Amino acid sequence: MAHVVQFNEVGGPEKLEIAVKQVGEPGEGEVRIAVKAIGLNRAETLFRSGQYFEFPVFPASLGYEAAGIIEAVGPGVKDIAVGDAVSVVPNFSFNDYGMYGDVVLAPVTAVVKHPPSLSFEEAAALWMAYLTAYDALVGTAQLSKGEFVVIPAASSSVGIAAIQIANKLGAIPIALTRTSVKKEQIQSAGAAHIIATSEQDLVEELKKITDGKGVQVIYDPVGGPTFAKLLEAAAPRARVIIYGTLDEPTVIPHFPVFTKMLVITGAILFTTTYDPEKLKAGVKWITEGLESGALKPVIDRSFPLSDIVEAHRYLEANKQFGKIIVTI
Repeated sequence: MAHVVQFNEVGGPEKLEIAVKQVGEPGEGEVRIAVKAIGLNRAETLFRSGQYFEFPVFPASLGYEAAGIIEAVGPGVKDIAVGDAVSVVPNFSFNDYGMYGDVVLAPVTAVVKHPPSLSFEEAAALWMAYLTAYDALVGTAQLSKGEFVVIPAASSSVGIAAIQIANKLGAIPIALTRTSVKKEQIQSAGAAHIIATSEQDLVEELKKITDGKGVQVIYDPVGGPTFAKLLEAAAPRARVIIYGTLDEPTVIPHFPVFTKMLVITGAILFTTTYDPEKLKAGVKWITEGLESGALKPVIDRSFPLSDIVEAHRYLEANKQFGKIIVTI
């Protein structure tokens, strides 16, 4: 029997419970995984609280990322076999699959063979963050060598991935963080410049760093009142990528948009993960970065599966640096 996290109504972390149930044989194009580690993501707190782009069907499961060992494969599965070490890429609905459990079913399209340089915990911390940043910076923004990229929420797992990816591309990452508390950690992740937005003048600092020329790429999950300041510090024809809404409302001032001819667009990792060719290219690019040492997931803290409620509370407290992991 498996231990699987589920919930029966939307709400806070306390709605999560561990059910003991039988996980059946994998169907067509599915695999069954004995999970070793699970990566937690902001999307899962939004789904649990009824604020995600799809609403839960109860009893609801959740979880985009896991790493473990293949226990069984269903009909039609190729290139993945029983005993293989694997990790899971987010390319499915929570209403179809959930990775919060010690045994789970997953679509084979979401399964990647385990990168040999990583532990199971690191592999569970990998794909959501790195494919999110890859999709935006490599795919959408086409960030290039020598360009400045501003990265708000730099201490998040996606922020750290974005810093490392920017460095791999030869760009110059400017990390934003609310206070100086995490400055040394962000610097150790590879940020070329760090601005504490509650302690420094954001626009003036960005002008200093770029010698008044402005930043070419803005990669923002926050929005809110800071967004207008970022546009003020943007270079002509800068690419502004929005991938979250941590702070609302967000006002877009017209003047810098049309006078600088800014391009503002959204980015979501599903653009890459739901496209087999793009996903293959993204996994290859990230794997090469892992092998070279340019990319390395950062784990903040681990919780046992039995403490999933506390793990979600910690995630929502926004105190972490890097990824929160649940271990089995």
